[in-house]
Amino acid sequence: MSDKSSLQNPPERVDTPTAADERTMLLAWLDWHRATVHRKCAGLAADLSSSAPLPGSPMTTIGGIVSHLRWVEAFWFEVVMLNQPDVAPYSTQDPDGEFRAGAERPLDELLSEYADQCARSREITSHLELGNFARRVLNDLDRVTLRWVVLHMIEETARHNGHLDVLRELADGVTGE
Repeated sequence: MSDKSSLQNPPERVDTPTAADERTMLLAWLDWHRATVHRKCAGLAADLSSSAPLPGSPMTTIGGIVSHLRWVEAFWFEVVMLNQPDVAPYSTQDPDGEFRAGAERPLDELLSEYADQCARSREITSHLELGNFARRVLNDLDRVTLRWVVLHMIEETARHNGHLDVLRELADGVTGE
């Protein structure tokens, strides 16, 4: 596992290049958003990560979102791109299992697992070309490419960073980039 001090010392967020080839740009933006997840959680009191302040969204917690992002990384890079088994804590009977698990576990552990999963995703990506097709076909999509997966992960992570912004401000008043 990665260093568990990411609540106090988030990974460095490196500025994205303003001119580079497509692969470099896409992966830099994905890493920037991944690092932003850690920044949004840095310094948060442990008891606040399971707070669900939105009455209409009781599964929306900081810990739940971090857990969700960890499992989304695993799904797209390991399950879809490599056709490995899906071992996530969600199921047909409990489609929100990763959110529920995230609300019940320490945030430092969730962030460490997320960092480890992102490292695995980087390793998988390093062996594939953007145009490589996934080994698994999803029922509602045609076969996707690594390019599609990386773009989707940028969108997914950025969207949830917005949720983390709101949850963090509601939790302890901290705002930031």
